[in-house]
Amino acid sequence: MKVSTALCSAALGVGLGTLLLPGAALADTVVSPATTPVGGTVVLTATTCNPKSGDVIFRVTGPNRDENVRSTTAAAGGGLSAELFTAGFTLGTYTVAATCGDGSSAGSATFTVTPIGGAPAGSGGDNRDGRDAGALAAGGTLLGTAAAGAVVLFRRRRPVSTVA
Repeated sequence: MKVSTALCSAALGVGLGTLLLPGAALADTVVSPATTPVGGTVVLTATTCNPKSGDVIFRVTGPNRDENVRSTTAAAGGGLSAELFTAGFTLGTYTVAATCGDGSSAGSATFTVTPIGGAPAGSGGDNRDGRDAGALAAGGTLLGTAAAGAVVLFRRRRPVSTVA
């Protein structure tokens, strides 16, 4: 009986963790690196698009851009990718929204164009691939769910004390 209670609590915790897993942690579009100097190159990758469905269109919008970039190669980890040369870009943050060849959305990502010679003041962190915040949120959600499952488990195991 006690083993089944523990298994039920564990299953409940895993189920809740799966439901609460933030979508940010499951990015479909990736820009690498997330920060580049003016004139640098970033690789845009739509990881969930099927190359057999046609090219991916990456729409790049930002301070001085609103352009489409077509995928050029199959990505090593799956999906399709394209390189974007940032010469002539204004400093700032750009958004990349990807649309697969079958018309489905592959999500979005951002990248930042910085001055040549370094990042602007206050950029902080070592977020090279743009996924640290999503991983942190997912980890926090899973830890919270595990803690809630442990509380449920221990409350059920605690014997009721009676005064005789």
